[in-house]
Amino acid sequence: MDDLELLNRGEIEIQGRIMPASNATFFGTATLDGVSIQCVYKPVAGERPLWDFPDGTLAGREVAAYVVSEALGWDVVPPTVLRGDAPAGIGMVQAWREPDPGQDPVDLVPEGDVPEGYLHVLDAYDGDDRPISLVHEDSDALRRMAVFDVVVNNADRKGGHVLAMTDGHRFGVDHGVAFNVDDKLRTVLWGWAHEPLEPEDVDDLRVLHDRLCRTTSELHTSLSDLLDADEVSATRRRCEMLLRRNVMPVPSGGRPSIPWPAF
Repeated sequence: MDDLELLNRGEIEIQGRIMPASNATFFGTATLDGVSIQCVYKPVAGERPLWDFPDGTLAGREVAAYVVSEALGWDVVPPTVLRGDAPAGIGMVQAWREPDPGQDPVDLVPEGDVPEGYLHVLDAYDGDDRPISLVHEDSDALRRMAVFDVVVNNADRKGGHVLAMTDGHRFGVDHGVAFNVDDKLRTVLWGWAHEPLEPEDVDDLRVLHDRLCRTTSELHTSLSDLLDADEVSATRRRCEMLLRRNVMPVPSGGRPSIPWPAF
C-alpha cells in the first residue's frame, strides 16, 4: 500500500497541533486496513487570511506543488492530497518526513566562514549583533528545489522548510503561498543566482512545459482543479522564462527576496 492511498483513504486521527505554524497545522496518522502513516493536516478552516492570496486556497496550492514536483520527477514535495472528510473539514494532508537533525542544508555561520560544499547567500547580523553569513549546501537535491521554487513562485522558502533526509535527499514543505500570478519569489536558496541551468534540469523543465501547454494533459487538468486558470498560465510562463534565459534568477531590488524569519 503506497503513501498516496493511505493519505487519500485512510482514517485520519489527530495526535496534536504543531504550534509554531502560522496556520492551523496538525500532526496525526492516516490508517487503512491496519497500515498507518504519519501525516500533517492543514484544514482550510484554519488558514489565516492574506491580502495577496484568495481566502481558502492555501491547501489547494500545497497539493498543486506536489503535482508539479511529481511532474518534474524530482520528489521535492512529500505525497500530498486534498481531503474533504478530514476531522476539521476539507484540508491538505501530507506524508510526514522526519528530517535528520545532524544535517543543516541551510545554515548561519560566522561572516565569511563558508564551509566547503556550501554557497554564500548574504551577510547580516544575528540577535547578538554578531556578523554572520547565510549559506546553503551546493547539492543536486537543493539545486532542484531552487529551480522548483522558481517554477511554482514560492513566496516562503525558509531554511526550516528544507527537510534533510539521512540518505541525502531533501524535501521541501509549506507551499501554501505559491503560484501567485505576481512575482513573489522569496527564498533562502539564492546561491545559484546568475548560474546557468544544469542540462538535466532543462530537460525536465521542457517536459513540464510541454505538458502545461497541452490543456488536455493530466497535469494541466489536475492544476486547473486546484488553481485559477491565470495561475496555471503563469506557471507555464515561468517555465518559458527559465528555458529562454537558461539561468537562475537574481533577487529583485524592488521587494523582499528573503522570507522573514529566514528559518
